[in-house]
Amino acid sequence: MIQKKKATAKASVLAAAAALLLSACGGAGVDAEASAAPTDAAEVAACGSYAIAMHAWVGYTASAQVVTEIAKANGCAISQVSLAEAGVTYDAMEAGSVDLVIEDWGGGRWQEWADRGAVVEIGDNGNIGIIGMYVPQWMADEYPDITDSANLNKYADLFVTDESKGKGAWYEGPPGYTTIGEKMISANKLNFTAISTGSEQALIDVFTKAAEDKTPAIGYWYTPQNFLAKVPLARIKFPANDWTDPEQASGLTDYPELPLQKLVTPKVIDANDAFTKIVKNFTWTNDDQNAIAADIESGTDPAVAAQKWIDANAETVAGWLK
Repeated sequence: MIQKKKATAKASVLAAAAALLLSACGGAGVDAEASAAPTDAAEVAACGSYAIAMHAWVGYTASAQVVTEIAKANGCAISQVSLAEAGVTYDAMEAGSVDLVIEDWGGGRWQEWADRGAVVEIGDNGNIGIIGMYVPQWMADEYPDITDSANLNKYADLFVTDESKGKGAWYEGPPGYTTIGEKMISANKLNFTAISTGSEQALIDVFTKAAEDKTPAIGYWYTPQNFLAKVPLARIKFPANDWTDPEQASGLTDYPELPLQKLVTPKVIDANDAFTKIVKNFTWTNDDQNAIAADIESGTDPAVAAQKWIDANAETVAGWLK
């Protein structure tokens, strides 16, 4: 929990009560929220109301939930809004219905909205995102040269399925994710067909089955994501990356390593309240995110998983509130 100033029992009760009354969405219990709350009731009441965009992967949920729990405990009213990433979310920020994207993989795709003053980039969140094409580890062990993209056509027949039209099945990332699979297939003259999986869970199912049954599969995946600790995958190596904006990518080279960005509305900057401090200062590691993601995937409520991390990292959290 965060370091507290000495205060009367009455002030502590008021702080915890205020945090509960101002919360806009569910979270940990009274004791858990009080562990991250200041003891000055006036300070608790000073924070505004904010909406956090929620994107459809568990690592994002981990980051957003930690910010949510800390902000709520410091008097902010927080709601969470499920949205597709990129343009849909940026439009919502411009409309004033969403205030924060805690993890954006876009490499500057928000610039149009930033130019209009609707979106403000406030730095990276500490996570390094690495997107790529992966095969089950057993395939890399059995065919060591398969991880070189120049050799993919040599093995394309292994990946043929009923839906891949006589070519290798190339499982793409879900709609809304940063993907250039079709460009990669075309530019590198690969004998594969891009197949949309529709969701992260569908990709998990593909790779899980391929690992368990030792059936070939090649698909889109990324880190940070705790799934790699459960099902080992090997990344296909394409020529070194030379792009950041997927719209400008030729498809010849690999995905970039991306410091993942935090985006806010001007409202957050102008408020200069507890939420502003938390969001500006929030930074952590891939391991931090994966630890919470693992708890969530095992069935723990996201708020409880987030509070567990908050309680175990009091010094880090206190630094975000300065």
